[in-house]
Amino acid sequence: MKLQIASQLAIYALLELARHPDRQLSVVEIAETYGVSTHHLAKVMHALGRANLVRSVRGVGGGHQFCGNARRTTLLDIVQLFEDIAEPDAQGTGEATEAGRALRQVLSEIDDITRATLGSITIATMLNLIDRRRPQPRASTDERAASTAGV
Repeated sequence: MKLQIASQLAIYALLELARHPDRQLSVVEIAETYGVSTHHLAKVMHALGRANLVRSVRGVGGGHQFCGNARRTTLLDIVQLFEDIAEPDAQGTGEATEAGRALRQVLSEIDDITRATLGSITIATMLNLIDRRRPQPRASTDERAASTAGV
């Protein structure tokens, strides 16, 4: 599956904002972190604001803050803001044949699985996944000796 750029930017921005719930982050800070266009990210942030997932504070020290529930906001909630992932209505090539209908059924099942997966992964889940992937600081020799000695 490939997400549109806007969906990816929205997920990145919400992860960054949810990771720092006590701070307001500017579009520039988020864009620099992910190496993305500030212009495109600003449009995405506006859409996230309309969806009540972020709030914006203007002025010096202003920025954006996540105002959703990280344990309830799913990737599906975010992706649906930017993409139509509903089942397609139009008939494709070969749909009048048994093979075409069978292919449509398989593709529909794949879409269902995709929606279910995106709907089961929350922002909190993603933050936990990111934390687990971060390299852990190596324990010093004294700390390793203390842990093996039961101290």
